[in-house]
Amino acid sequence: MSLVNVMLRFILLLLWARSTVAVPSNIQKRSFKLDRIKNPHFQRHNGTRQLVNAYQKYRMPIPQELLDALDRQVEDGTVSSSHQPASVSSFHVSETDGTTTGRVPATPANEGVEYISPIQIGGQMVNVAIDSGSADLWVFSTLLPPFARAGHQVYDPALSPTSKILSNASFSIFYGDGTSASGSVALDTVDVGGAVVWNQAVQMATWVSSAFVRDTALSGLLGLAFSKLNTVKPVRQTTFFENVMPTLAEPLFTADLPKDDVGAYEFGHIDSSRFAGHLAWVAADTSKGFWQIWTAGFRVAGGSQKIVPASPAIVDTGTTLMLASKEMVDAYYNHVPGARRSPVYGGIAFPCNVTLPDLWLDVGGTYTAKIRGSDINFGPITDELCFGGIQRTTSQFQIWGDIFFRSQFVVFHGGNHSLGMAPALRS
Repeated sequence: MSLVNVMLRFILLLLWARSTVAVPSNIQKRSFKLDRIKNPHFQRHNGTRQLVNAYQKYRMPIPQELLDALDRQVEDGTVSSSHQPASVSSFHVSETDGTTTGRVPATPANEGVEYISPIQIGGQMVNVAIDSGSADLWVFSTLLPPFARAGHQVYDPALSPTSKILSNASFSIFYGDGTSASGSVALDTVDVGGAVVWNQAVQMATWVSSAFVRDTALSGLLGLAFSKLNTVKPVRQTTFFENVMPTLAEPLFTADLPKDDVGAYEFGHIDSSRFAGHLAWVAADTSKGFWQIWTAGFRVAGGSQKIVPASPAIVDTGTTLMLASKEMVDAYYNHVPGARRSPVYGGIAFPCNVTLPDLWLDVGGTYTAKIRGSDINFGPITDELCFGGIQRTTSQFQIWGDIFFRSQFVVFHGGNHSLGMAPALRS
């Protein structure tokens, strides 16, 4: 057999072996950090849309009052593409020594609701939102029509030497207020702050809602829940976090998300300078793919503890508001002078000049999380009226979104499926 044939067989064998592995087995354990960038194009104070967003994300019933309020606002449309997947170059894997630690630079703007972080896909930078309540990595791609791509950072599989199309695979994901994305799927090298996963599923949009098109600061989403929630068909794909966990110094990531300042996600390391006291650890129920805990009580301001039947709560960086039980929400706003349900905006609003009380929440029976009253003010919807950051759930479970993270430092531990919490240090 000729030397050329021997070398060719060796290369093909190497490619086959690499293609079956998401991360190298001998990679050095390390940690990395992503600063969280506030999105300057995000519409901060539209509480109506954010409440619909939360209900639709978790397929909760939407009150007619809220639908009527939404009908009075401008409806979003969608754009699509009939383009076929682009051809890609032959697949190979880049080498790395695995000793890198990384930090992604960031700049804040616009009052801290939606945040973005730059990641590398096939060597191409894309700004994505990081979402602990979903399990898809989808991005704007060259499969979208030119008008939809304009102003965005777009992933082009044809420019990546490590990309290959995942045959017959597709995805379709829906968010609040009709926002959606769908398309085809590739496997490619994904680098988040210096940690690399080979053959990560990258969902390439061929259809996005017009809201995404207009929001040129954001070009995709990185889900950090579990693959049971992944929308790729016919076979669900594992998430970046699931794939990168074996390479981390510790199998976890943290969310440090202040209201009016730069925040950060850190993987593999817990920065103790960002919280007060010690972390309280609570078992998380991840059987349905979410980071979920149980809660059975609350306290408002200087009042006594109220014990209620235990209910699940999903801890979600990708939802702006908090959705809580009717009993908790009503008890809280009974302490807020002038608070009322607003048919115009579809949720609870209050005079902006009111000082909101603090709220204490039971977390798994082992920790009490304090949510500062100032963090519960979602923001003004008129010159005098503000929208409540805590609204009623319409299901049997609660959603603890970014309003919760304003006051709490949270650790997501994938090794033992637990959540660590402590009061966040804020200026």
